[in-house]
Amino acid sequence: MSFILPNEEELAEFDRPAFEIEHAKHWQIEQYHRAIKQVCNIENFQVRGKQATKNHLFAAILGFVQLQRLTTIQAIKDCYQVRRELFTNVVKSFISECVFATNNLNPLFTPVVNA
Repeated sequence: MSFILPNEEELAEFDRPAFEIEHAKHWQIEQYHRAIKQVCNIENFQVRGKQATKNHLFAAILGFVQLQRLTTIQAIKDCYQVRRELFTNVVKSFISECVFATNNLNPLFTPVVNA
């Protein structure tokens, strides 16, 4: 096995500003992976067929692109805003429809009577 040593001239030119540029690129890639996994659920699918898998991956990437577009035009703060608001609305809907509709399941407390 042979190793390729770094070019000394190129290494000497790789200063702090060059490092910061490369680090920013790396960080953007990390943010992409995090968002496409957490918001677009690219890893969570129930399909097994080749075309269905391709469709799922395409839809997840298309969803990410749409979220980035909305962020760019400042329609949303970030791609996680949609997820937070969706979760809040789902919980709000559950509470308003299910919990308050089951008043008969809640015990009615009466004052204690000393005998």
